[in-house]
Amino acid sequence: MLHPLTDQEQQRRHKLEELEKLGVEAYPSALFDVTFYAKEILDNYHPELNNFQEVSLAGRLMSSRVMGKASFAELMDTSGRIQLYVNRDEICPGEDKTLYNSVFKKLLDLGDFIGVKGHVFVTQVGETSIHVTELKLLAKALRPLPVVKEKVDEATGEKTTYDAFTDPEQRYRQRYVDLAVNPQVRDTFIKRTQLVQSMRNFLNDKGYLEVETPILQPLYGGAAARPFKTHHNTLDMTLYLRIANELYLKRLIVGGFDGVYEFSKDFRNEGMSRFHNPEFTQMELYVAYKDYHWMMDLVEEMVERVAMALHGHTEIRVGEHVINFQRPWQRLTMFEAIEKYTGKAIGEMDEAALRDTAHELHVKLDPSMGKSKIIDEIFGEFVEPKLIQPTFITDYPVEMSPLAKKHRDRPGLVERFEAICNGKEICNAFSELNDPIDQRKRFEEQLELGKRGDVEAMVLDEDFLRALEYGMPPTAGLGIGIDRLSMIMTNSNSIQDVLFFPQMKPEKLD
Repeated sequence: MLHPLTDQEQQRRHKLEELEKLGVEAYPSALFDVTFYAKEILDNYHPELNNFQEVSLAGRLMSSRVMGKASFAELMDTSGRIQLYVNRDEICPGEDKTLYNSVFKKLLDLGDFIGVKGHVFVTQVGETSIHVTELKLLAKALRPLPVVKEKVDEATGEKTTYDAFTDPEQRYRQRYVDLAVNPQVRDTFIKRTQLVQSMRNFLNDKGYLEVETPILQPLYGGAAARPFKTHHNTLDMTLYLRIANELYLKRLIVGGFDGVYEFSKDFRNEGMSRFHNPEFTQMELYVAYKDYHWMMDLVEEMVERVAMALHGHTEIRVGEHVINFQRPWQRLTMFEAIEKYTGKAIGEMDEAALRDTAHELHVKLDPSMGKSKIIDEIFGEFVEPKLIQPTFITDYPVEMSPLAKKHRDRPGLVERFEAICNGKEICNAFSELNDPIDQRKRFEEQLELGKRGDVEAMVLDEDFLRALEYGMPPTAGLGIGIDRLSMIMTNSNSIQDVLFFPQMKPEKLD
């Protein structure tokens, strides 16, 4: 028990006992056949057609006005709310009115799940309603839902909702209550599912294969991040929750697949913020015989398709901005972007000069940071927050990208891009490094960074190097953050708003 029972909770348990005495099952086992949903009826009922004359609905009891032998109530199902009209003489025919008087008038509570059967009609005030002929209790709610009050402006008719369940921590911790009393929250998650389905359809239409790769890995790799660690008892070995699935997907390209993708749960043991959750979702795609220029075109096409699927147009309001995902997007190299927003040309600087520049710009550094980290800090401080419209940042320093192929024309750079939108990265992509000798050297450089104290440096994966030695064709790779993209597409301010159950601190119990 999370806390001592309140008076209301004690009253509901007493009603449960009374129901049992009357022989009414509070949690019946038999199925209840739902034939229609509230929205379907409200959208399609026409009195002149006399349709919906036999309906069966189920959902929560959200309001009740008992007036003698006739009562009005409101039922909420997964599609919305609809009014019920209940007449005692019709649901309890005969002389014995005990069931109606005891159950409906006294023992049912708001939040209880009920099932009703009847026919549809329009009340004298013009409200489409269900004339109930059968009513059944399906599940007793032992805790009351937070009360949501509405006030209507008599002059304008505008409705204002006063919600008793607005505290973000409560909403994230008790998502089940949030969804029950704030139906609009469901729309966010419906759109998230539509987003994933739209991407999946797009990739399937291209002929790429959806696959699954290990979540528990003996070596973590594919990104610069700190992992979660666990232990397998039978094998007596340390395993890690994956931080990315890149290295396994590239093994499949080695094996002969031309295009593979995965929607994956990844885990990074790092800080939390409104943009970061330790468990998050990525879609990673690898396509043989392509490069990062080709992948930029595909990302534009795919995200534009997602916007159209969710909203019917490419312009999306996000906070105070209207973001347009119509192709083509702006493209800047990383050094061009940094010079544009800081006035500093850092392309030829060594580590010492970069540190001096960061100091001039008041960017905080620590001794473990090498060139790549310093550049990343400058970019994150001065450039990324200013990129509101979708923008490709291309051609990163080689030190920042241990898994990307060296640039074909510009020494010291790699063929990499990130798509930045609303001030945050939404995807990362490379022309993938397929030279096993160069890859080994890059891994060894990462080991040196680890010795300097960089806890996010990559580890050396001998099996992945062995796979590359068997030969991997030229390949373009992509990772898209589904949570970040969902935030933008649903105009959500926090990553917690697009996760059903975000990670939370332990709950403090009274």
